[in-house]
Amino acid sequence: MTKTGLLFAGQGAQKLGMARDLYDNFDIVKATYDEASEILGYDLRQLIDHDADKLGETKYTQPAILTTSVAILRLLDAHHITYDVVAGLSLGEYSALVASGSLPFADAVRLIAKRGQYMAEAAPTGSGKMVAVMNTAADVIETACQQASFNSKGIVSPANYNTPGQIVIGGEVAAVDAAVELLTAAGVKRMIPLKVSGPFHTALLQPASEKLAVALETVAFKPFEKPLISNTTAQVMAFDDIKALLTRQVMEPVKFYDSVETMISMGVTDIIEIGPGKILSGFVKKIDKTVGITHVEDVPTFTQLSK
Repeated sequence: MTKTGLLFAGQGAQKLGMARDLYDNFDIVKATYDEASEILGYDLRQLIDHDADKLGETKYTQPAILTTSVAILRLLDAHHITYDVVAGLSLGEYSALVASGSLPFADAVRLIAKRGQYMAEAAPTGSGKMVAVMNTAADVIETACQQASFNSKGIVSPANYNTPGQIVIGGEVAAVDAAVELLTAAGVKRMIPLKVSGPFHTALLQPASEKLAVALETVAFKPFEKPLISNTTAQVMAFDDIKALLTRQVMEPVKFYDSVETMISMGVTDIIEIGPGKILSGFVKKIDKTVGITHVEDVPTFTQLSK
């Protein structure tokens, strides 16, 4: 028996004009953007289509990707494309919460607008850096980060466990540079600095985490209709833990490859990536080649899926 998992794209996947053809062709997609624009107080579709600078700013990126992802989700629902388990990468966890039935879309938009703003304030552009460390054991990377933190008296830690061969570290510039030096000395050949607006999922985001905790208290989550795999624990999220886990998620590492392994252990045979691009599809192929993976981001990919 096949089981389908949904994975939702995170920040960094955004692109100018994303899902425009879906917006032009499907009323449910247009209605989703219109609903978000009304809540946000600005024309989100206009921003996505014409303002590359703003689309790259965390406080605008997050509502843009959330809305695009939920618009596609609603399109799948309208065409009776079913799924059994959901998860998302970082910001994508909020789209997954909508898919799980736990978080109404309107509440998600309001919450993400705040989360994006808090993250931008806690880690202004240029305040830190992130580097993808390739083909290196997790314990080697973790040890280098601890040593670099101690030596430089700065913050550096693993931020994203994307695949067993790609772990992203992040933190203050000097501390990250110190970790890179230690890893180079340990024989690590390939490290790629990432173009990100801030060192997310590190202790530098604690101020954002604290503000988010307050905002989460105003949200009435609903019991899960579909199981959701938490970024923070890589296990099925319990209803009572939602607020605590979302508070932690912003400043703790994303355990993506463990989350995918959990999905597979639950019997998931096929995964659909929702949102712009296919970054997560690439990760999944590196985690487990036996899983069927497709993605939906525009009319051609949707047509392919709904055949």
